[in-house]
Amino acid sequence: MKKDEKKVLNWIIKIFWIFVIGSVFGFFAEMLYALVYTRTLQIRQGLIYGPFIQVYGMGAIAYYLLVFKIKEPKKLFFAGMLMGGILEYLCSFFQEIFFGTISWDYSKFFLNLNGRVCLLYCFYWGIIAVAFLKIVYPILLKIEPLIYKKSIRLFTYFFMLFMTFDIVISCMAADRQLRRRQNLPPRSVVDEFLDTTYPDELLDRIYNNKKEVR
Repeated sequence: MKKDEKKVLNWIIKIFWIFVIGSVFGFFAEMLYALVYTRTLQIRQGLIYGPFIQVYGMGAIAYYLLVFKIKEPKKLFFAGMLMGGILEYLCSFFQEIFFGTISWDYSKFFLNLNGRVCLLYCFYWGIIAVAFLKIVYPILLKIEPLIYKKSIRLFTYFFMLFMTFDIVISCMAADRQLRRRQNLPPRSVVDEFLDTTYPDELLDRIYNNKKEVR
Protein backbone atom coordinates (compact mmCIF):
# COMPACT_ATOMS: atom_id res chain seq x y z
CA MET A 1 0.00 0.00 0.00
CA LYS A 2 1.31 3.43 -0.96
CA LYS A 3 2.06 5.96 1.74
CA ASP A 4 -0.72 8.34 0.63
CA GLU A 5 -3.26 5.52 0.43
CA LYS A 6 -2.34 4.33 3.91
CA LYS A 7 -2.68 7.87 5.23
CA VAL A 8 -6.19 8.17 3.79
CA LEU A 9 -7.18 4.75 5.16
CA ASN A 10 -5.88 5.67 8.61
CA TRP A 11 -7.89 8.88 8.49
CA ILE A 12 -11.05 6.95 7.59
CA ILE A 13 -10.44 4.51 10.47
CA LYS A 14 -9.95 7.41 12.89
CA ILE A 15 -13.12 9.19 11.72
CA PHE A 16 -15.07 5.93 11.99
CA TRP A 17 -14.05 5.39 15.61
CA ILE A 18 -14.83 9.00 16.48
CA PHE A 19 -18.30 8.45 15.02
CA VAL A 20 -18.75 5.26 17.06
CA ILE A 21 -17.51 6.84 20.30
CA GLY A 22 -19.76 9.85 19.78
CA SER A 23 -22.76 7.65 19.02
CA VAL A 24 -22.25 5.57 22.16
CA PHE A 25 -21.74 8.72 24.23
CA GLY A 26 -25.06 10.03 22.89
CA PHE A 27 -26.84 6.83 23.91
CA PHE A 28 -25.71 7.15 27.53
CA ALA A 29 -26.13 10.93 27.57
CA GLU A 30 -29.78 10.56 26.50
CA MET A 31 -30.30 7.87 29.13
CA LEU A 32 -28.83 10.11 31.84
CA TYR A 33 -30.86 13.10 30.65
CA ALA A 34 -34.10 11.10 30.84
CA LEU A 35 -33.15 9.77 34.27
CA VAL A 36 -32.52 13.26 35.64
CA TYR A 37 -35.49 15.06 34.08
CA THR A 38 -38.15 12.34 34.06
CA ARG A 39 -36.83 10.12 36.89
CA THR A 40 -37.36 7.11 34.64
CA LEU A 41 -34.90 4.83 32.88
CA GLN A 42 -35.41 5.26 29.15
CA ILE A 43 -33.45 3.35 26.54
CA ARG A 44 -33.24 5.52 23.43
CA GLN A 45 -31.58 4.23 20.28
CA GLY A 46 -30.87 5.77 16.91
CA LEU A 47 -30.30 2.41 15.22
CA ILE A 48 -31.96 -0.96 15.56
CA TYR A 49 -28.90 -2.79 16.84
CA GLY A 50 -26.58 -1.46 19.50
CA PRO A 51 -26.26 1.56 21.82
CA PHE A 52 -25.85 4.18 19.10
CA ILE A 53 -27.43 7.59 18.47
CA GLN A 54 -25.85 8.70 15.23
CA VAL A 55 -26.55 12.43 15.49
CA TYR A 56 -24.02 12.52 18.34
CA GLY A 57 -21.57 10.55 16.24
CA MET A 58 -21.83 13.11 13.46
CA GLY A 59 -21.45 15.84 16.07
CA ALA A 60 -18.27 14.20 17.37
CA ILE A 61 -16.82 14.19 13.85
CA ALA A 62 -17.72 17.85 13.44
CA TYR A 63 -16.07 18.67 16.79
CA TYR A 64 -12.94 16.83 15.76
CA LEU A 65 -12.71 18.75 12.50
CA LEU A 66 -13.41 22.04 14.31
CA VAL A 67 -10.60 21.49 16.82
CA PHE A 68 -8.02 21.69 14.05
CA LYS A 69 -9.19 25.18 13.17
CA ILE A 70 -10.45 26.48 16.53
CA LYS A 71 -8.52 25.63 19.67
CA GLU A 72 -9.57 28.63 21.75
CA PRO A 73 -12.38 27.45 24.13
CA LYS A 74 -14.60 30.54 23.81
CA LYS A 75 -14.54 30.48 20.02
CA LEU A 76 -15.06 26.71 20.00
CA PHE A 77 -18.06 27.11 22.32
CA PHE A 78 -19.88 29.40 19.90
CA ALA A 79 -18.78 27.33 16.89
CA GLY A 80 -20.10 24.24 18.67
CA MET A 81 -23.42 25.96 19.33
CA LEU A 82 -23.80 26.90 15.69
CA MET A 83 -22.66 23.52 14.39
CA GLY A 84 -24.88 21.61 16.82
CA GLY A 85 -27.90 23.70 15.93
CA ILE A 86 -27.41 23.18 12.21
CA LEU A 87 -26.81 19.46 12.67
CA GLU A 88 -29.89 18.97 14.84
CA TYR A 89 -32.07 20.93 12.44
CA LEU A 90 -30.90 18.97 9.39
CA CYS A 91 -31.26 15.58 11.11
CA SER A 92 -34.80 16.42 12.25
CA PHE A 93 -35.71 17.81 8.82
CA PHE A 94 -34.49 14.80 6.86
CA GLN A 95 -35.98 12.33 9.35
CA GLU A 96 -39.36 13.93 8.79
CA ILE A 97 -38.92 14.06 5.01
CA PHE A 98 -37.79 10.45 4.59
CA PHE A 99 -39.53 8.63 7.45
CA GLY A 100 -42.44 10.86 8.44
CA THR A 101 -41.34 11.06 12.09
CA ILE A 102 -39.40 13.32 14.45
CA SER A 103 -37.41 12.31 17.51
CA TRP A 104 -37.47 15.66 19.32
CA ASP A 105 -39.71 18.69 19.41
CA TYR A 106 -38.54 21.98 20.94
CA SER A 107 -41.59 23.99 19.92
CA LYS A 108 -42.34 24.81 23.59
CA PHE A 109 -38.81 26.04 24.28
CA PHE A 110 -37.66 29.65 24.18
CA LEU A 111 -36.16 30.78 20.85
CA ASN A 112 -36.80 27.62 18.85
CA LEU A 113 -36.77 27.22 15.08
CA ASN A 114 -39.65 25.09 13.77
CA GLY A 115 -39.33 22.99 16.91
CA ARG A 116 -36.21 21.37 15.46
CA VAL A 117 -33.62 23.37 17.37
CA CYS A 118 -33.64 25.83 20.26
CA LEU A 119 -31.24 28.11 22.10
CA LEU A 120 -31.00 25.92 25.20
CA TYR A 121 -29.90 22.82 23.33
CA CYS A 122 -27.51 24.83 21.18
CA PHE A 123 -25.98 25.94 24.47
CA TYR A 124 -25.56 22.28 25.44
CA TRP A 125 -23.84 21.61 22.10
CA GLY A 126 -21.40 24.44 22.90
CA ILE A 127 -20.59 22.95 26.30
CA ILE A 128 -19.99 19.52 24.76
CA ALA A 129 -17.68 21.11 22.17
CA VAL A 130 -15.47 22.61 24.90
CA ALA A 131 -15.54 19.31 26.83
CA PHE A 132 -14.45 17.55 23.65
CA LEU A 133 -11.49 19.93 23.29
CA LYS A 134 -10.40 19.70 26.93
CA ILE A 135 -11.18 16.07 27.79
CA VAL A 136 -11.91 13.84 24.81
CA TYR A 137 -9.45 15.20 22.26
CA PRO A 138 -6.33 14.66 24.45
CA ILE A 139 -7.46 11.08 25.12
CA LEU A 140 -7.97 10.46 21.41
CA LEU A 141 -4.44 11.65 20.69
CA LYS A 142 -3.05 9.16 23.22
CA ILE A 143 -5.00 6.13 22.03
CA GLU A 144 -4.84 6.93 18.30
CA PRO A 145 -1.72 4.76 17.63
CA LEU A 146 -3.58 1.74 19.04
CA ILE A 147 -6.30 1.76 16.38
CA TYR A 148 -3.72 1.30 13.62
CA LYS A 149 -2.41 -1.98 15.03
CA LYS A 150 -3.06 -4.99 12.82
CA SER A 151 -5.44 -6.77 15.21
CA ILE A 152 -7.47 -3.62 15.92
CA ARG A 153 -7.48 -2.70 12.22
CA LEU A 154 -8.94 -6.11 11.33
CA PHE A 155 -11.63 -5.73 13.99
CA THR A 156 -12.36 -2.24 12.67
CA TYR A 157 -13.06 -3.56 9.18
CA PHE A 158 -15.60 -6.08 10.52
CA PHE A 159 -17.15 -3.44 12.76
CA MET A 160 -17.45 -1.09 9.76
CA LEU A 161 -19.41 -3.79 7.95
CA PHE A 162 -21.67 -4.23 10.97
CA MET A 163 -22.30 -0.49 11.31
CA THR A 164 -23.03 -0.21 7.60
CA PHE A 165 -25.55 -3.05 7.89
CA ASP A 166 -27.06 -1.50 11.04
CA ILE A 167 -27.55 1.89 9.38
CA VAL A 168 -28.92 0.44 6.14
CA ILE A 169 -31.36 -1.99 7.78
CA SER A 170 -32.53 0.70 10.22
CA CYS A 171 -33.30 3.05 7.33
CA MET A 172 -35.03 0.30 5.34
CA ALA A 173 -37.15 -0.72 8.34
CA ALA A 174 -38.14 2.90 9.06
CA ASP A 175 -39.04 3.48 5.41
CA ARG A 176 -41.14 0.32 5.33
CA GLN A 177 -42.92 1.39 8.52
CA LEU A 178 -43.81 4.69 6.85
CA ARG A 179 -45.31 2.82 3.89
CA ARG A 180 -47.25 0.54 6.24
CA ARG A 181 -48.78 3.62 7.86
CA GLN A 182 -49.77 4.70 4.36
CA ASN A 183 -51.48 1.31 3.93
CA LEU A 184 -49.14 0.30 1.11
CA PRO A 185 -48.81 -3.49 0.76
CA PRO A 186 -45.40 -5.16 0.45
CA ARG A 187 -43.97 -4.89 -3.04
CA SER A 188 -41.26 -7.53 -2.77
CA VAL A 189 -39.79 -10.34 -0.70
CA VAL A 190 -37.62 -7.71 1.02
CA ASP A 191 -40.73 -5.79 2.13
CA GLU A 192 -42.26 -9.01 3.46
CA PHE A 193 -39.05 -9.72 5.37
CA LEU A 194 -39.08 -6.21 6.87
CA ASP A 195 -42.75 -6.56 7.85
CA THR A 196 -42.08 -9.86 9.60
CA THR A 197 -38.73 -9.10 11.21
CA TYR A 198 -39.22 -5.43 12.09
CA PRO A 199 -42.94 -4.93 12.85
CA ASP A 200 -44.33 -1.67 14.22
CA GLU A 201 -44.34 -2.99 17.79
CA LEU A 202 -40.60 -3.63 17.69
CA LEU A 203 -39.68 -0.34 16.02
CA ASP A 204 -41.93 1.68 18.34
CA ARG A 205 -40.23 0.06 21.32
CA ILE A 206 -36.73 0.74 19.98
CA TYR A 207 -37.52 4.31 18.89
CA ASN A 208 -39.74 5.08 21.86
CA ASN A 209 -39.21 8.86 21.68
CA LYS A 210 -40.20 9.33 18.04
CA LYS A 211 -43.45 10.99 17.01
CA GLU A 212 -45.38 10.54 13.81
CA VAL A 213 -45.78 13.74 11.80
CA ARG A 214 -49.26 14.03 10.34
